[in-house]
Amino acid sequence: MHWVCVPLIMFSPLGLLWSIPAPVAIQNSSPWLNWGTLVMALALLYYVRLSGRLALGMVLVWVAMAAMLRVVAGVAVLPLWGICLIIFALAWVGQFWGHKVGGQKPSFLKDLQFLLIGPLWLLHFVYRRLGWGY
Repeated sequence: MHWVCVPLIMFSPLGLLWSIPAPVAIQNSSPWLNWGTLVMALALLYYVRLSGRLALGMVLVWVAMAAMLRVVAGVAVLPLWGICLIIFALAWVGQFWGHKVGGQKPSFLKDLQFLLIGPLWLLHFVYRRLGWGY
């Protein structure tokens, strides 16, 4: 469940933030600059402190997610924020169901930093599989 729900839980708040109108000067300079990319940049500062190599991997993940957000916003019948709200709710239901089945409490209940660590935790498995150090 982590491999499905954690990326969706990461994707959906980015989409919600992406949906908040940015100041006109920012919107006119680039359609990629918005509240979602600002939060990505702030999280990146935290990730760099933990591991530069994992932070680089997260940049690639975010670029892919940002591209998906642009596509979804362009073709969806519902507004992007509505789609992301539905995804967010369903992903959390799946995440808590997975923890109930697995018999373990979610780590973020102990420390909210684990909400930022979850995506890195998955990425570290990818790096290990590829034989990359971090």
